[in-house]
Amino acid sequence: MKLHELRDNPGAAKKAKRIGRGPGSGKGKTAGRGIKGQKSRSGVAINAYEGGQMPLYQRLPKRGFNKPNRKEFAVVNLGLIQKFVEAGKLDAKAEITEDALIASGLVRRKRDGIRVLAKGEVSSKLKISVTGASKAAVDAVEKAGGTLTTLAQADA
Repeated sequence: MKLHELRDNPGAAKKAKRIGRGPGSGKGKTAGRGIKGQKSRSGVAINAYEGGQMPLYQRLPKRGFNKPNRKEFAVVNLGLIQKFVEAGKLDAKAEITEDALIASGLVRRKRDGIRVLAKGEVSSKLKISVTGASKAAVDAVEKAGGTLTTLAQADA
């Protein structure tokens, strides 16, 4: 096998149909766009346009409000923390901080902080310090003999 002998597998590379290149090409003249009308012309963008009638998205009532500066927390469940401790990816004896959670691969990125939720069982005595936690998560960690502290947020 030499470089000049390399070929694609048969059928792997299919040539693109050249549109609007004469009657012999099979897509000549109107180039597959039909005859006349707005959509046969170039420069047409008519998504959601209803021919001058008020579009559906404008006829429907608007509800709710999306807070532009809302906080987004990375969420971790207690059961997952316990699983990572058992797998040896997190050290139960040392304090489990947000950086430790990221380093272990349990959380991908911090966002506005990490919030611990109570899903799953926790059996180890853990010392966790994160941005936020649910009441049930705090209770579950304390029941197992550990502590869960939340960092005081400046603008919470």
